[in-house]
Amino acid sequence: MSPERSQYWLIDVLKVLAAQIIVLHHCVSYGELAAAAKELLPSVSAFLFDYGRYAVQIFLVMAGYLAAQSAEKAIAISHAHSQLSGSRLVLQLAIRRYLRLVGPYVAALLITIVCAALARQWSADEYIGQPETIAQVLAHLFLLQGLLGYDSISAGVWYVAIDWQLFTALAVIYAVFQRPVMRIGVISILIVASLLYFNRHASFENSFIYFIGAYGLGILAYWAGRLKAIKAGINPVNAKRILLAIAFILLLSALHSVWLRNYLAIGIAFLLLYVGNRSYPNPQSWLARAMQWASPRAYCAFLIHFAFILLANTVLLALHVASPAIGLGLIVLVSALSWMAANYLYRWVELPIGRWRPATLFS
Repeated sequence: MSPERSQYWLIDVLKVLAAQIIVLHHCVSYGELAAAAKELLPSVSAFLFDYGRYAVQIFLVMAGYLAAQSAEKAIAISHAHSQLSGSRLVLQLAIRRYLRLVGPYVAALLITIVCAALARQWSADEYIGQPETIAQVLAHLFLLQGLLGYDSISAGVWYVAIDWQLFTALAVIYAVFQRPVMRIGVISILIVASLLYFNRHASFENSFIYFIGAYGLGILAYWAGRLKAIKAGINPVNAKRILLAIAFILLLSALHSVWLRNYLAIGIAFLLLYVGNRSYPNPQSWLARAMQWASPRAYCAFLIHFAFILLANTVLLALHVASPAIGLGLIVLVSALSWMAANYLYRWVELPIGRWRPATLFS
């Protein structure tokens, strides 16, 4: 069975763009590839190093937007067939999200562990890390590595744990607050608290509260749009007003300090609000087909790319290659291989797990 192609061009473009920026950000951050990029393209390298991580904000807002859509659909199906509510509903949504996230994540981690073991034969750079322990691997398996203080096995995988926390928090909000106006109110309070306080203190960065500002903006953007939100009883006018109010609060906060990532998040939220449900103007064009192919594979490309960074740096060290041009060529190759490997990770792992519905867990 072929997966259904996405209809919405902005969602696809943002997913692909954010994933590729993260790949390049990590390429210019670690090892010999970083040195090559810095020597040949110092301005581009510095820009990607300093601002590439902001692509995570795009991921977060997008994740909130799509999570609200997914949660409403799942809740509607659950109510129609099993009448689940409260804690059982939260459990159902949380487990389904966990399974969807963890399948390709575990596969990518295993590949990265092998590549890191190989890389340690030629380098002791800090980014490669120490040999993994059983406790560290188990913490990653249950998405607890950040909360328990373990070093990350792969670059960026902290996001997977945070995504699961955020989605579970959204499921709790849906289960506890039945009235849409209450959901809007709770999410709005969490957004403002996160953007103006929690997101500015590193001590909270392993918890969902640190990131729910950007994630919640995506949720509000979905609720404010003319999609299924109206059928769900949410007044889109109220959600739009809340978005505008939050934007105004952020502008006022700039009088104290400017946080660019927060303004990027609010900008993406408004883009999704006004353009997020627009279909491709020419769905048969090569660009549309490319975006529709890459978009569902973006998560897998994000997961697997660090393994190729490890391998590329190892090749340069093992062969004693000091040419910056070859290093730059390997950055291009890392990008290409990440998307190629993502295709197989998506088809062989993510898709089959995504189709599995462990209904017996909730009966």
